[in-house]
Amino acid sequence: MIETDVIIIGAGASGLMCAIEAGKRGRKVLVLDHANKAGKKILMSGGGRCNFTNYSIEPSNYISSNPHFCKSALSRYTQWDFLALIGQYRIPFHERDHGQLFCNESARDILDMLLAECDKADVVVQLNTRIDSVERPADRFHLKTSKGNFSCRSLVVATGGLSIPKMGATPLGYKIAGKFGINVLPTGAGLVPFTLQPEDKEKFSALSGIAVPSAVSNKRQSFSGNVLFTHRGLSGPAILQISSYWRAGEEISINLLPQVNLDAELKAKRQQKIKNKLKTILEGYLPKRLISAFLDENLLDLSIQDVSDKQIMQVASQLNNWTIKPNGTEGYRTAEVTVGGIDCDAVSSKTMESKQVPGLYFIGEVLDVTGWLGGYNFQWAWSSAWCAGQYC
Repeated sequence: MIETDVIIIGAGASGLMCAIEAGKRGRKVLVLDHANKAGKKILMSGGGRCNFTNYSIEPSNYISSNPHFCKSALSRYTQWDFLALIGQYRIPFHERDHGQLFCNESARDILDMLLAECDKADVVVQLNTRIDSVERPADRFHLKTSKGNFSCRSLVVATGGLSIPKMGATPLGYKIAGKFGINVLPTGAGLVPFTLQPEDKEKFSALSGIAVPSAVSNKRQSFSGNVLFTHRGLSGPAILQISSYWRAGEEISINLLPQVNLDAELKAKRQQKIKNKLKTILEGYLPKRLISAFLDENLLDLSIQDVSDKQIMQVASQLNNWTIKPNGTEGYRTAEVTVGGIDCDAVSSKTMESKQVPGLYFIGEVLDVTGWLGGYNFQWAWSSAWCAGQYC
């Protein structure tokens, strides 16, 4: 049995960050991961550029059954703290829409920085190590693994969620919680494309590759951004965002022209005695193929002068308020995050320690805290891990 102070299960964003902070306190830290490389999801995120945080981080950017839980961590280790760390390593970055921050060169810069900080703090990262069992016979945790047996006083679960199984996602974190009687809330795929009902798929699959700036909403939330038609359904930033708030069987509303009141616009054109076909006018706003998929060709061929108020209302309703019921989502295979997870009511928001099992900590995505698209999930990883690292 190899003894150490702290074992962290998971060499991803939160696991490495926590290891750094615990190591700085002089704790003897071992990070274990079943993967053959550390930080695999860091490397693939943001198209290989890693959307590592956002200029604007608020608790309202997160979904949780306990919406207050994330406030403490996010206020104690902020986006500015992480940017200060990046500044020390002179990592060049840039801002995209909505305050999203990406590496100029490669996500590898973020991973190299974390691993360099781990080295400085004498953290040992051991890969290709499968966890077979976790026990707590007394006041220490005993881990049986494919690389031998380990013992520690503090055990940090940083195993992530179920999203992108090909990157090595497993339910291990939830199983460890369950073993110790800690409540795990139902999980689902978040930030994920929608699939369509068979008849809608047939109708819209020809639009694959078209992206339209839109506003997407349901009863609980709304987002603006591109909607991308795919051969399977709908994707793009606005769709990924709403997917985390979507429930099976629900409709979503998509405004394909959020900046245009089409009803008023078409009536104004008609009043100006413009003789253009309806099709020609609409093609000034939206791609040809899209208009043909949504509206009947006979209607589109009418001169705007011959289009009735009722027909204008129907056209506006189709494009300003397209209501569709997704068939489902593409699931964990392509989901960026997992919604749900370990019940935050069972964990201290200050220390990330289990309220019922002393020395057991949960950080990052394994908890029931899910951020929006745009760097929010990485910031939750940094913040929750930093907090646990001060205490574990």
